[in-house]
Amino acid sequence: MPESANPTVDRPPVTGPPLNVQPVGRLPVSRYLVFLSVATLGCAADLLTKQAVFDHPQLFRGSEWWLWQGRLGIQKSLNEGALFGMGQGKVWLFAAFSFAAMIGIPIWLFLFKAASHRGLNITLGCVMGGVLGNLYDRLGMHGMDWGQYQPSRAGERIYAVRDWILVQWNPDWVWPNFNIADALLVAGSILLVWISTSEGAPFGQAPNNS
Repeated sequence: MPESANPTVDRPPVTGPPLNVQPVGRLPVSRYLVFLSVATLGCAADLLTKQAVFDHPQLFRGSEWWLWQGRLGIQKSLNEGALFGMGQGKVWLFAAFSFAAMIGIPIWLFLFKAASHRGLNITLGCVMGGVLGNLYDRLGMHGMDWGQYQPSRAGERIYAVRDWILVQWNPDWVWPNFNIADALLVAGSILLVWISTSEGAPFGQAPNNS
């Protein structure tokens, strides 16, 4: 019986990483430096602006400074909760979450090599800067006392986040005061969602964007 004119040929299986994805080896030193730089600059910007605002003798409700009259201004506010005033009175719970993030983020980036993704490295640097800025306040490291804000609590150290950015559409629609650390946390969260949904690189691998 004659052989088929089109014999079947066994082809070797395709091996290797997916297209445009490279295996992760040793991380370059630049990834550590970028992460540390973004986190440090973010935290410093947050703490310096808080210090400048809260050193001012006024800027309370009714004496705020309007950058855009009736829309955007500077106003002191103390937040004993989480982002945008949620969870009031649970400052130590949110401080514990902050410590967990301080440990978890570097482990994910540098032990599990997620920092091989440049965008993710920068994004989590922003998140870390926000975490550190607000944790500084929750631990009362600013040394402030409630006396100036609530005389009934005079002598009690403030364990609260210092917020100062005021945004409102009108007196009936006022966004909760926030700070640069909050902005970094929100921006980082949005970028994390965008990266995870738009690229979907396997864990431990990253797009070839170095």
